Amino acid sequence: MAAMSVIGIDFGNESCYIAVAKAGGIETIANDYSLRGTPSCVAFSAKNRILGVAAKNQIVTNLKNTVFGFKRLLGRKFNDPYVQKELKHFPFKVEQRGDGGIGIRVNYLEEDNVFTPEQITAMLFTKLKDSATVALQTQVNDCVISVPSYFTNAERNALLDSAAIAGLNVLRLMNETTATALAYGIYKQDLPAPEDKPRNVVFVDFGQSALQVSACAFNKGKLRVLATAADAQCGGRDIDLALADHFTRDFQARLKLDASKNQRAFLRLMQEVEKLKKQMSANSTRLPLNIECFMEERDVSGELQRSQMEEICADTFTRVERTLRALLPNAKLRPEDISAVEIVGGSTRIPAVKTLIEQVFGKTASTTLNQDEAVARGCALQCAMLSPAVRVRDFSVTDTQPYAVRLAWDAAHGEHTDMEVFPAYHAAPFSKMLTFYRKEPFSVRAYYADPVPYPDTFIGEWHIKDVTPTPEGESQKVKLKVRVNIHGIISVASASLVEKKADAANENVEMENSSEQPANEEAPMETNGQEQNGGENTEEGDDKKDKKDKSKKVLVKTVELPIEARTHGAAARDLDNYTEQEGKMQATDRQEKERADARNALEEYVYELRGALAPGGGLHEHCAPPARARLAAELEALETWLYDDGENQPRQVYSDKLAALRAEGEPIKQRRLEHALRPGALDDYSLAIQRASKALDLYKAGDEKYAHLSAEEASRAAAAAAAAREWLERARGTLAAAPKHAPPEITVMQIKTERQNFENTVNPILNKPKPKEKTPPPAADPPAEGAPAPAPAENMDVE
Repeated sequence: MAAMSVIGIDFGNESCYIAVAKAGGIETIANDYSLRGTPSCVAFSAKNRILGVAAKNQIVTNLKNTVFGFKRLLGRKFNDPYVQKELKHFPFKVEQRGDGGIGIRVNYLEEDNVFTPEQITAMLFTKLKDSATVALQTQVNDCVISVPSYFTNAERNALLDSAAIAGLNVLRLMNETTATALAYGIYKQDLPAPEDKPRNVVFVDFGQSALQVSACAFNKGKLRVLATAADAQCGGRDIDLALADHFTRDFQARLKLDASKNQRAFLRLMQEVEKLKKQMSANSTRLPLNIECFMEERDVSGELQRSQMEEICADTFTRVERTLRALLPNAKLRPEDISAVEIVGGSTRIPAVKTLIEQVFGKTASTTLNQDEAVARGCALQCAMLSPAVRVRDFSVTDTQPYAVRLAWDAAHGEHTDMEVFPAYHAAPFSKMLTFYRKEPFSVRAYYADPVPYPDTFIGEWHIKDVTPTPEGESQKVKLKVRVNIHGIISVASASLVEKKADAANENVEMENSSEQPANEEAPMETNGQEQNGGENTEEGDDKKDKKDKSKKVLVKTVELPIEARTHGAAARDLDNYTEQEGKMQATDRQEKERADARNALEEYVYELRGALAPGGGLHEHCAPPARARLAAELEALETWLYDDGENQPRQVYSDKLAALRAEGEPIKQRRLEHALRPGALDDYSLAIQRASKALDLYKAGDEKYAHLSAEEASRAAAAAAAAREWLERARGTLAAAPKHAPPEITVMQIKTERQNFENTVNPILNKPKPKEKTPPPAADPPAEGAPAPAPAENMDVE
């Protein structure tokens, strides 16, 4: 994998950001509209899908077929009370699928289609992947995607399914507040040493759809999430809704207009109150709200100030305070233990929220981080750390599992039938080993012990197969590895049968201290260990060590057991179908883009040529009047066709018509170009002749510079200059007499060729270097009077 393709994606309910790890730091990628944020919108038309910015721009005109807010639907069932509450805010049609899941019905390619929220999310990921590929000029596959810390197994699996459909390889689903903490901590040079007391920092992420808070402990090169608190139904959107409801009541009372019964009007009102909310964050004066042609062709107006907004949204702010106050007991911290409070997310810009943060934590909210891009930047950093292709400063990240998880199993002879495997706020990723004694296959079930923002606490059920009794008919020892993996997903990762062997000859064996356990009695949890970025470090429990000391050594063989899992997430067959369907839709989008590009190219050429042929246009004089009239009529007919029968033609039809039009238009453009370049070419040739003539005149005058030329050479150069002058005069006369709309008898290229041939003839003569003069050897100076005679040369006879 190329280093450039290490990206982090902040998948938000309202918009997404992509960051990339590059040599020298982290950059946020701009999309095809030169914006850093891409709206989480997917729209459908009769010809293609419209994704991101373009989808949001046409939301009011294509209301029924523009899907948004789908992050809240991931991994949920249609009858989920939370989903039923959400449906009130959606103008598009949502229905129940055969499996109880959610189906979003839209009109696509002039047919009714039903897509799952996971498929819609995959479409958005496809757009983000394309944006990154274009910006980085390299293929993008590996990524880290942000996920709300409160997401359960079902939602996390759904998000991974979406990424798989889009062809993304997710190295980690990273909790949003943890990504923010990493973006904050990795650049801090003044963190306490590993052995010192950590620095505790609170991160508040209040976005469009939810509020998340986390407490993190920092040491040099190390980040540990202590605890989190969240409200999945308290976001900036709830403030927008409260304000929209306020104005709806106001308009009904004053103007008898009920926006709640008109989806398009209510959507426009939501857009306007969002702008008003942002203005109120920076301004405490009374601010106006005006919407033209709101309903029944009537304009509406209103006004609001910050103090009123805070009263209207009091319920939301109460929920914010409750969530903020829940964090400290979860993390076992007091306000004085907090060093700083960092805020991210658009809704933290609201003054009332900043005031609540200060009241709860006793610290002024700090804005060190980019409030919109911090999550994406943290994800990109994590992706770089997980990628072997990039070197990043070592920084350990230990996340937390926010909900208590219990494991239940079939009772055997009165044993306990369940136990807490992971308490709330347990470190993650993490694995624990559990030991069972069984004679036959058995099942274990995992479920959330705490209330979770999901109607079903079920996590998964795993059936451990191929368990048989020993030859003596006794129970066998079965070890289960229960894991919270790097994505925050709980699973039974593996099951193994530990067989005792009296003679281990020719076996792959390992030494293990054996401790006797009554048959069919559940052993306590034997081992636990922490996984960091996929690695595993296992430590034996104290109770196990005690048993080891008293036990004898025996040879054992470990056999992996097959596991049949029933968990959340799409079936492999469905996932394959969705991936194939996504591939076909991408191909359709490409074809439609090529078709639209071909149509636009034809339309552009029609307008350009018509304008140029008009009086005063650059091509008017270079096209004969009859041909000009015929071409103008042809262009008029083509324009009419483009907006009539030619509105929706195959790409090849547009390409053929453009080729035919270019065959007529390009020769005219060429004549204009010839006419523009001709004077310069003629002048250059004339200048070359003048230079040669001047040199010949100097030769005739006996100038030393040319004295070395022979008479025959000078004569040849003079003849060439005379011929060139004659050709040039004849060419000027011919070209001056020719009409502009006729093809030129002599082209610029011919003139340049003639000049080149002339220069090739005369330049070698006129630039011929002078022959070098032979210089005589210098005369020897006579010896000075009284000086000794020079010594005779060696091997020379002297008389």
